[in-house]
Amino acid sequence: MVTEPKMKSSRRKARTTALQALYEVDAVGHDKADVIGRLNDEYLSHENIQFVRDLISGVLDNKKTLDDYIRQFAPAWPLEQISLIDRNILRLAIYEILFDNKTPVKVAIDEAVELAKSFGSDSSSRFINGVLGSISTLANKN
Repeated sequence: MVTEPKMKSSRRKARTTALQALYEVDAVGHDKADVIGRLNDEYLSHENIQFVRDLISGVLDNKKTLDDYIRQFAPAWPLEQISLIDRNILRLAIYEILFDNKTPVKVAIDEAVELAKSFGSDSSSRFINGVLGSISTLANKN
């Protein structure tokens, strides 16, 4: 049986892998199918590899709408001026909160904040938390 901390850890690794792939697509414009096709993380279960694929596809298929939400809820920050890592953490979390509906809102926000602490700047986690806190009000209305 998988314990709760181990499950959380494996899902965080999956989100990290998805974030890295999204960053690659955003930074260098690699094709989604190529990036997904190269996924072979020996540290992730088959289920979590599928979770990663679903996250990447979901984010990229809804990128315009996700970016519109970022523009709406972070109006002081032009999308192009938000760091690549912060922008992709936001896309990933907003997708989980508003589109995927398989992850509790609080968990999606906590995971995004942890990704921001690991990969972003010193202020990334506060920025991510603030934007997602505002966006979470939309999830509660659905």
